[in-house]
Formats: sequence, structure tokens, C-alpha cells
Amino acid sequence: MEILIPVLILGSLGLIFGASLAIASKKLAVQVDQRLEKIHGLLPGANCGACGGAGCFGFAEAVLSGKMDIRACKVADESVKQRIAEILGKKLEKNVKRVAILHCHGGRRVKDKFLYQGIKDCVAANLLMGGQKECTFGCLGFGNCVRVCPFDAITMSKDGLPVVDETKCKACAKCVAACPKKLFSLAPANLPVYVACRSHDLGKDTKAVCPVGCIACKLCERACKFDAIRVTDNVAVIDYNKCTSCGECVKVCPMKTIRIRK
Repeated sequence: MEILIPVLILGSLGLIFGASLAIASKKLAVQVDQRLEKIHGLLPGANCGACGGAGCFGFAEAVLSGKMDIRACKVADESVKQRIAEILGKKLEKNVKRVAILHCHGGRRVKDKFLYQGIKDCVAANLLMGGQKECTFGCLGFGNCVRVCPFDAITMSKDGLPVVDETKCKACAKCVAACPKKLFSLAPANLPVYVACRSHDLGKDTKAVCPVGCIACKLCERACKFDAIRVTDNVAVIDYNKCTSCGECVKVCPMKTIRIRK
């Protein structure tokens, strides 16, 4: 009898505490939007952070709360984005695929002005007199863009220049941010004409250091029937809202600076 009473007391307390916890779990339960799991389940799971969120789950939360646009995901296919839009009850406008392009074609054609023996890093080299290249606007060739690309879409060529694989590129813009010379931009994939130079030097000075740099001759301006290219601050710039990729500017460029992506 002496043992039975404590057992009954402990059993009763256990029942009371158990019931209390069950009630509390229902009262204090955090309601999870079922759409969150659906959205997260559709995402590729790359967790690359290219969207600016904390992985795919962070992106799903941000999209659901309206803090981030569906287009912010650079990895998911267009069909996936359409399905996410349907879950959210939104209409997703058709998107034009963009790719990263490099505005430089000098590479090993441009001589070094001094022997650089520092860290093989573009940012570090750029801190020393703008880098080792005679063209202070050109690619330094140490591959920071290659290292930051989460999709292995950039490799270094034998010419010492980054090459973008457009089938892998997701236009995440990490290469744009990583390049200290600001040589990358994002452009429509269906408009392959681009200017492979970002030098703002006078034409004669550019030509003295680079055989393929823009010399601001303005022949491209005069050849374009759509007013889609202008020489601004000694370098040709394409307005892709007007460009039709007719190729007339490519034909007249004496330095072969205006090119067609392959």
C-alpha cells in the first residue's frame, strides 16, 4: 500500500503534465503556410545564394512574404517559376534570358608594364597601379570571376581571358560584382552583338597599348540604322532596347572591337 500511493500520485502528475503539454502545443503551435513547403519543394536546392537570400528555403520564405521577386532565383527553370507564380496566384511575365558578357578582348595581346609577383588575384593586383597591364581598363587575367561563379560557367582561355559558357550562365551577376575593372555586364542572350572594350582613353592611347581596343572612331554610330550604338566617353556602348543584331557595326569596326558572341 505504501508503494501504491506514490505510484498513483506520480501517474496522476504524469497524466496532468502530459495533458497540459498537449493543450499547450495546440495553443502555441506556429501555423505554417502550406504554400511554403510547396514552393521550397519546387526549387532546385542549389543553395547558391545568388538570389540574395539564405539558400533555397530563405528564398521561398522571402517570395511567400513578398520581400523577394520570383525572378530573383537564377537557377530555377522558367517552368518552375511559372508554377511558383501559380501557387502564389500571380501572373509571371515572360522573361528574356540574359547572360554575362566580358567587355575586353585584349588578354595576352596587351603587354605587361611591370612584372607582377603578388597574389594572383584581380582585386589585389588592381591595387598596385591599376594592375600589371599597359591598358589600365583591361582584364588582369587572374580569374576572380571564375572562382566566384557558382555554376562553373566561366573558364580562363589560353589568351588569358575569361570565357562564359552561356548554356551554364544563370545571370546571377556575381562576376559583375567580383571584377575590379567592371568588365562584365548582363545582356540579352538573343542579341549576340557586344563591345569587347571598356577603355575610356583617347583612341590613339588605346591603340598604342591594345590592338583590339575601341578607338572611338564612331564608324559604328554612322553605320547603325537604329541609333542603337553610341560612342560615350571614348568607348562604344550598345542600347539593347534598340539593337536588332543586324551586324552593321561589326562590319565597319576597324579594330574588330565590336563582336558577335559565339
